[in-house]
Amino acid sequence: MEKNKKPSLPQQIEAKLAEVLDPELGISIVDLGLVYGVSVTKNGRAKVTMTLTTMGCPMFGVIEKQIEDVLMTIPEIEDVKTEITFDPPWDPSKMSESAKAELGFE
Repeated sequence: MEKNKKPSLPQQIEAKLAEVLDPELGISIVDLGLVYGVSVTKNGRAKVTMTLTTMGCPMFGVIEKQIEDVLMTIPEIEDVKTEITFDPPWDPSKMSESAKAELGFE
């Protein structure tokens, strides 16, 4: 990437989502493999499709608020919606190598 070139919107979103930590594990939701997809409409509405490590996770509200807070710092984003899916279900194979190492999965 050129020195003074601004990161693309998808790059900015990915970087911001990497700042969101699972409140119980202290690891990024991106590294945990919880984020399945992100889309943004032309009018700045971001939709994050994600899963949780378990159904009924009581921490979803905290994670959802963190996602909204970090993405709303991006000037092009006007609104954020987080959608939960359990298809496919989460499993430890979705974690990054660093998250696996941190949690002792290696």
